[in-house]
Amino acid sequence: MCKTIPNREAPRRVPKGADSSPLSPGFRFSDGMIAASPVSRFSVPKENKPKLQQMRARIAAAAARIMAEDGLADFALAKRKAARQLGAEDTRSLPGNEEIEAELRAYQALYQGEEQRARIRFLRERALEAMRLFEQFRPYLAGPVLKGTAGRYSDIDLQLFTDDGKAVELFLLNRRIPYDASHERHFAGDQARAVSVLKLDWQGVVINLAVYTSKEERGTLRTTHLGRPIERAGLQAVNQLVFGDANPQATLR
Repeated sequence: MCKTIPNREAPRRVPKGADSSPLSPGFRFSDGMIAASPVSRFSVPKENKPKLQQMRARIAAAAARIMAEDGLADFALAKRKAARQLGAEDTRSLPGNEEIEAELRAYQALYQGEEQRARIRFLRERALEAMRLFEQFRPYLAGPVLKGTAGRYSDIDLQLFTDDGKAVELFLLNRRIPYDASHERHFAGDQARAVSVLKLDWQGVVINLAVYTSKEERGTLRTTHLGRPIERAGLQAVNQLVFGDANPQATLR
């Protein structure tokens, strides 16, 4: 009895000058190959790319509005909330943090201009006062207050550096300043470690004190392994921001 052999297409030669990319017609998966399909289920058909880009832009704008109006500082959480609101299930539609930050600046300039400028100045003044209090721990300002994108209800983020992990807590206890302690995962270079974060109320504003070791002051700090380095400014730079109207980009380290 003869077996019927399924009809298989013979490999086609690609004419000289024709598109030989993995998305070209006739390109097939073979055993052991990682990318060799006409249009794999992970590929984005050309006709869908404009739709994805449009959704990406809509999510970035919605996430920026959430951050501006709700005071949310977490980019990942803001983009997830925005995606849910818009019914976007494709994770390829999610914008990068830089795209959301650009939309956030545009939104604040358009809808919160005077209010935003007053808010940033107020928060930077409070940050400068706190940095002077913690001067012995070599403080740096980081986060949205430094960048000028702080929304309503935003916290102030300070970095402190000391060889004694408990010195900052003793400093607060001796001055009867109440605080809550927690830990966050940060990266110093390529090394992940738990960073002590002390949260306290400072003249009606929440301040987060992230306590690092002295040697980490000279290194690159990130909140995620592949994330951008945390931008920061020291006491002198923040003083210039508050009283000299300096450009924050010129003060970042």
